[in-house]
Amino acid sequence: MNDAPALIVRSLAKAYGGRPAVIDANLRLQPGQITCLLGPSGCGKSTLLRLVAGLETPDAGEIEAGGRLLSGPGGVVAPEVRGVGLVFQDYALFPHMTALQNVAFGLSDLPRKARQERAQAMLDQVRLGARAGAWPHTLSGGEQQRVALARALARRPEILLLDEPFSGLDAHLKGEVRLSLTEALRAAGATVLVVTHDAREALLMADHLVLMHAGRIIQSGVPGDCYLDPVSPDAARLLGEANLIEAVVSGGVARTAFGEASAADLPDGPAVLMVRPEGLRLDASGAPAQVAQVRFGGGYHEVQLEAAGQRAQMHAAGDPPGQGAAVAVRIDPALARVFPQAAVTV
Repeated sequence: MNDAPALIVRSLAKAYGGRPAVIDANLRLQPGQITCLLGPSGCGKSTLLRLVAGLETPDAGEIEAGGRLLSGPGGVVAPEVRGVGLVFQDYALFPHMTALQNVAFGLSDLPRKARQERAQAMLDQVRLGARAGAWPHTLSGGEQQRVALARALARRPEILLLDEPFSGLDAHLKGEVRLSLTEALRAAGATVLVVTHDAREALLMADHLVLMHAGRIIQSGVPGDCYLDPVSPDAARLLGEANLIEAVVSGGVARTAFGEASAADLPDGPAVLMVRPEGLRLDASGAPAQVAQVRFGGGYHEVQLEAAGQRAQMHAAGDPPGQGAAVAVRIDPALARVFPQAAVTV
C-alpha cells in the first residue's frame, strides 16, 4: 500500500490588499480518503481550495501532488494540467447541454464512442443513468449536483475538490444527496477535499477532518478525535454546540458552578471548561442548578440551566425537568475539556 500523501501543502499564505486570507497553512491528503475542511464563512477555506486548484497564486509556500510541484518558488502549474478536479457551489452546468453532454464535455481526448460510454458510466455511478438526456433546468438541485460530480470524476482527476457541495440544497435533500455523493466518491477511489461550514456534514463524510479559523488551520485528525478532544474553544465550537463555563483550577481539578473536571495539566488559577450539551447529565449527586428554560429539539429537549449566575445548555432525552425546577447536574468528563482562560476568543 502506498502511504505517500496525494497532496502536500506547505506553509501556504495568501493575502488580499494586505489582509491575510490564508496564514501558514499545512495540509496533507491521503490517497482515496475524503478530507473535510471545516470553518466559518470568511475563514479562508475557499481561498485555500482555489490555491490548490490553481485559480489563485499563493504569496508564499508550496503545493505538491504526486511528487510534482504545482506551486512554489520554481513556478506555478496551470490549473488545466494539475490533475485536480473542482466542483463549484453552483455546479456550473452548461444549460444548452444534456446531462450526458455535460459529463462528456471534458473528455475531448477520447473517441466519440468512448466519450459517450464513459459519460454514461459516470451517470450510472451517481444513479442518474436514466436522466442522461435531461436538460439541467429540468433536474433538481441534488440531481444537478450529482451531474457536476460525474463530470468532474469522468476525467479521473488525481484529486477532487468540492466547494460547499450541499449549500444550495433544501434541508430534507441534504442527507440523501450526501449519502449518494459519498458512495460515488468511495466507489471511484477518489482523493477528495471538501470545503464546508456545516459541522454535521463534515463529521458524517470525512475520513480526515481539518479545522480552519481566522485563516489558520488549528486542528486536524480523525473526526471523532477532533470532536472529543478539541485543541481550543474555537476548535470545539466549530464542531457543534459547546458550553464555555468559568472555572477555577486548584490542585489539578477545575471547579465550576455545574461541577468538576480534571485539569491535571493546568496551573492553579482561572480557566474555562468546555462541555458539550450532551455532556451535562442530571444526577442526584451532582451540583445544584435551576432550569431556566426548556425547548423541544426533536430527538431531545434543550434545557437551559442556571447556577451561580451562569448558564449552560443541556440536551435531555426523555421527559425533561420543568421550567423553574431545582435539579442536580454532573459533568461527563469524556465530553469536557479545560483550557486556560486566555484561550477563549470572542
